Amino acid sequence: MSKENVWIIGDVQGCYCHLKKLLSQNEIAQNSNSQLWFAGDIVNRGSDSLKTIEQIMNLGNRATCVLGNHDINLLAIFAGIKEVSKSDTLADILNSPNINNIIEWLRFKPLAHFEYNCLMVHAGVIAQWDIKKTISLASEVEELLRSPHWKYHIKKLFNNRNTAWSDNLTGEERINTIANALTRIRFCNPDGSMNFTQKKSPEKLKNKQLIPWFNLENRATKNNTIVFGHWSSLGLMIKNHIICLDTGCVWGKYLTAMRLHDRKIIQISCKDLQKNS
Repeated sequence: MSKENVWIIGDVQGCYCHLKKLLSQNEIAQNSNSQLWFAGDIVNRGSDSLKTIEQIMNLGNRATCVLGNHDINLLAIFAGIKEVSKSDTLADILNSPNINNIIEWLRFKPLAHFEYNCLMVHAGVIAQWDIKKTISLASEVEELLRSPHWKYHIKKLFNNRNTAWSDNLTGEERINTIANALTRIRFCNPDGSMNFTQKKSPEKLKNKQLIPWFNLENRATKNNTIVFGHWSSLGLMIKNHIICLDTGCVWGKYLTAMRLHDRKIIQISCKDLQKNS
């Protein structure tokens, strides 16, 4: 397999009909060997999370998924450490007779994937992390989620007490900081610490001191291609080494796929979902 056959897909968030339409496009459907990478948040907010995740599961080895914050939220609800919120649309999964298989499949997904000189994460990376360190730190969280005691360990992922990375971090602070960077980061403070107060696009931000994580000076991955989702207000952004593919499907905008080798874009309009925004 080569990167000519890799398509990377932005946040689906339970929008099954639009995912089905995207996967039926000739450039994707005509090659049964094409690899489909999903940049996290495959469930929640949309109306068909169950059909969406089962469709991706049925792709077998063709699908590579990294965990997003909404995917981890589903795991946490199933584990009993989070309550279902008013904005969650996960009842179809939680009430499914296939729930145990879904949870087992999901908790064995990575938080970072590196292949063909491309790093895929859901949200972003800390400035001090190079590719090797990012993959190594992601594996620390993955190990906990894959352990027999994962329901206990997953609670370590939910707090914002520490926002700055240090190699000296240990225990819950270390795990939480890694998970927050990979699945939730958008902006950083001038000192490089994470700031979770804003979801807007950078140009609409009143606080100009906040810096998009990918614009931090001395970022160790600045010469590496990174593909991410998570930031629907940022939308489709394709720069030399930074690519955002969250184009707000669930908010009535687009579901986007990008072919890795030539960056060809395919988009499915989701205007029929505008009533949910």
